[in-house]
Amino acid sequence: MPQAEQPTQPIYMDNHATTRVDPRVVEVVTRCFDETYGNAGSVNHAFGWDARELVDEARVSIAGAIGAEPKEIVFTSGATESDNLAIFGVAQRARRRGDHLLSVATEHKAVLEPLARLRRRGFEVTLLGVSQHGNSDAGSISPEEVAGAIRDDTCLVSVMLANNEIGTIHPLEEIGRICKERGVLLHCDATQGIGKMPLDVERLGIDLMSFSGHKMYGPKGVGALYVRRRNPAVRLEPQIVGGGQEAGRRSGTLNVPGIVGLAKALELSLLEMDEESQRLTGLRNRLYEGLVEKIDGVSLNGPALDAENLRLKGNLNVSFAGVDGEALLMSTRLLAVSSGSACTSEDPTPSHVLQALGLDDDTTRSSIRFGLGRFNTDDEVERAIELIAEGTKRLRAMSGGA
Repeated sequence: MPQAEQPTQPIYMDNHATTRVDPRVVEVVTRCFDETYGNAGSVNHAFGWDARELVDEARVSIAGAIGAEPKEIVFTSGATESDNLAIFGVAQRARRRGDHLLSVATEHKAVLEPLARLRRRGFEVTLLGVSQHGNSDAGSISPEEVAGAIRDDTCLVSVMLANNEIGTIHPLEEIGRICKERGVLLHCDATQGIGKMPLDVERLGIDLMSFSGHKMYGPKGVGALYVRRRNPAVRLEPQIVGGGQEAGRRSGTLNVPGIVGLAKALELSLLEMDEESQRLTGLRNRLYEGLVEKIDGVSLNGPALDAENLRLKGNLNVSFAGVDGEALLMSTRLLAVSSGSACTSEDPTPSHVLQALGLDDDTTRSSIRFGLGRFNTDDEVERAIELIAEGTKRLRAMSGGA
């Protein structure tokens, strides 16, 4: 009897949600499970000493990668915890500058939700708008608007490095300069940008910076918060208390395998950054061109693709006129993409990021986010174009469209 035809291998293009762990990272992490498995807080025997040495080496490596000092790195469970520690940590300090916080309407929910909670507690929160759909810098925040919104009682400005849905890269260097001149702390969620572009906290004027391992081919469940030690020295109110780890800023047994994996992932990303950026740009542009060639009514969301320093290289967010994005995802099961942020995928409301660009609900609901990454190939891009074209045609036929 002839063998049944095997299903085609699924294609993963949701690298803004999470990334496959690089095998080179898996190798160093695995050794921490079966060789160097001690508690880094155990100071009385060699197992603890060896684990502590790995943590110290990772801290030095990560700090060096972002222009920081090792003591300025606080290990956490990921960017969400780091964002919460930065925002609540500043706002809950008894001796702070004031009760006003400033951020952007397109921030990740890990920033927006802590700000909303603080607002309910009596703090004042200002969310700035962004450049609108159709502009080459769509989704970008204006440094001049930041300057105009800072008040004498502003205790924190929080602006992400790169947006997780539309890939917009914000002008952090100018914003950092403004915050320094005004004496206001600047927090940056750098989760989507770290490892994908040069990043120096001194050059950018960042005082607090959050990031995760699993967005750059490292393990899940580990991240870090950079906390400036001088000019100015940033003091935070701890959000997790207990054994006093991380100089009392974040208690809890250190995740040695995760920390080692985070450091290795960042190291590899920096080593391969230039080559990877060029390759992802080519894949991303070919994907967009192919979709436009085969499908009518395709529109780009976010910055122009040729705006060199305004958009993440692997990001593509597009709308398909007359097609529901969720239905399109369901009809293309062999392609893993997203209709928005994975962290809010269970929320049925339209993307707050796309709405902030001025897009209507129909356009917002017809949008798909592609996140191209290290393991994507030319062949996968061509297959993705075909899958989306077939799915779009099928859905439009079912609805009576063209």
